[in-house]
Amino acid sequence: MSIPTHWYNILADLDFELPPDVAAPGVTGSQGIDPQLPLGLIRQELSRQPLIAIPEQVRTGYEQWRPTMLRRATSLEKALGTGAQIFFKYEGGNLTGSHKLNTALAQAYYYKAAGAKKLIVATGAGQWGTAVAAACQAFGLQCQVFMVRSSLEGKPYRRTLMELLGATVTASPSTGTAIGRRFLAEGDKGGTLSIALGEALEAAGEPGVRFCAGSGETYSLLHQTVIGLESAEEMKAQGAWPDVVIAGLGAGSNFGGMAFPFLRENLTAGGRIRAVSVEPAACPKLTRGRYAYDFTDSSEQTPMQKMYTLGYKFTPPAMHAGGLRYHGTAKIISALYDRGLIEAAAYQQRDIFASAKLFTAQEGIVPAPESAHAVHGAIVEARRADERGEHPTILFALSGHGLFDMGAYRAFMDGQMPEEIIPSEAIELSLAQLPPQPDAATLQSVAS
Repeated sequence: MSIPTHWYNILADLDFELPPDVAAPGVTGSQGIDPQLPLGLIRQELSRQPLIAIPEQVRTGYEQWRPTMLRRATSLEKALGTGAQIFFKYEGGNLTGSHKLNTALAQAYYYKAAGAKKLIVATGAGQWGTAVAAACQAFGLQCQVFMVRSSLEGKPYRRTLMELLGATVTASPSTGTAIGRRFLAEGDKGGTLSIALGEALEAAGEPGVRFCAGSGETYSLLHQTVIGLESAEEMKAQGAWPDVVIAGLGAGSNFGGMAFPFLRENLTAGGRIRAVSVEPAACPKLTRGRYAYDFTDSSEQTPMQKMYTLGYKFTPPAMHAGGLRYHGTAKIISALYDRGLIEAAAYQQRDIFASAKLFTAQEGIVPAPESAHAVHGAIVEARRADERGEHPTILFALSGHGLFDMGAYRAFMDGQMPEEIIPSEAIELSLAQLPPQPDAATLQSVAS
């Protein structure tokens, strides 16, 4: 098969509008999309065209590793003794080891065309930072990465790879920004993705320097639809079609990239494919969060978005799936979940790693801890179907490899991996600190 020539824009097939972004309380500035975004990305954020052409330079970049492998997990099926058919789409076969490069290349292309000289990003487990470092190298841009300190200490070789690609890597919270110094003074040494985002935004104020987001924005989910589009063609070629599509959930780009092209059948042709997102029990935005306006980072300066959130001040435990430790969920994923168009499940990390161990032994690929959430979700779905006497076809996104995560796997194998139980009181305390919610008049004014 060939690489898709267009991305799929799910906004074209929705019968509702996304809630508008709203300026932060007491902050003077733009409402909605950051004016520093390249015009090409702004157009994609606002477009209602179902298909958006992939620039030729981006498709050329994709040719280094796309199309990616879709495979039936026959050995896993036999080990489970399941009557389900299980397929997976593997995104870990590129230099960066994850799906993040799909949007990183696209964004670097548009930022370079708009005159940017340097990109600054925040990263949790390091996949996004690595992807942007590689994309900047491809398009001749400088790169600076703020990486959550607890993840950097757990995955030091991610930093090495980013620096091999020419990036500067800073542990967050850092002493180099006011936001970093504030959280260090408050005793937060390990950091969160929300803090790293705030630091990156603060550092992106110089001429020619731009911040770029890797997961939550609508255009980044758009770019990831190459995953689902390729999967659909490959499934058809194998004479199969999924009943259930599954992916891990951080902010939402991997899940959206896999699920959106299949949801199109539900939205336009009466299809009944289930789309199930899997999040960590230690950071359960959809399953235990609230649908409300919240900040996307800890700076309290950026426009607020309506999302499922645990509160921008929520600090998840230093779990091993660092890329899923974000307090909120992309506004488009949140809106779909609010309307019952997608599903969500949350699981403990020891159960996640048990499934990852089984998958590694049976299929010969070590999943990243983030990707292992989808592995576990698929196994749970297969076992539940067997109990019901059903035989579904299950497709999941294996978004990246875990070869930088041997410390986490060692902790699991040694029995030193804790369960992380988040008390309801902790979530309620964080949600009580949400910013003031906009009234109807404000929303009407912004929307118009």
